Amino acid sequence: MTTRRTTILLDADLLDRLERHVGRQRTTKTAVIAAALETWLDGHEASPEFPFLGIGRSASGRLSLDGRAVARRETGRPTGPR
Repeated sequence: MTTRRTTILLDADLLDRLERHVGRQRTTKTAVIAAALETWLDGHEASPEFPFLGIGRSASGRLSLDGRAVARRETGRPTGPR
């Protein structure tokens, strides 16, 4: 992973808290900020269009047909036969 430099502006009290924390934990500001951003982004990223994808075989043969119908419905395409 490559790293790049950036500048952030923080409230003075928040920066003081960060500096105390990194001193106690013997870590770096970069490590703490990166971990915090990862956690925040994981909770705020957009949900995928399809929350799951199943691949496999169905004994009834209907699974792929039903899956295609769901996909067409979710994308707003007509669900009738082609």
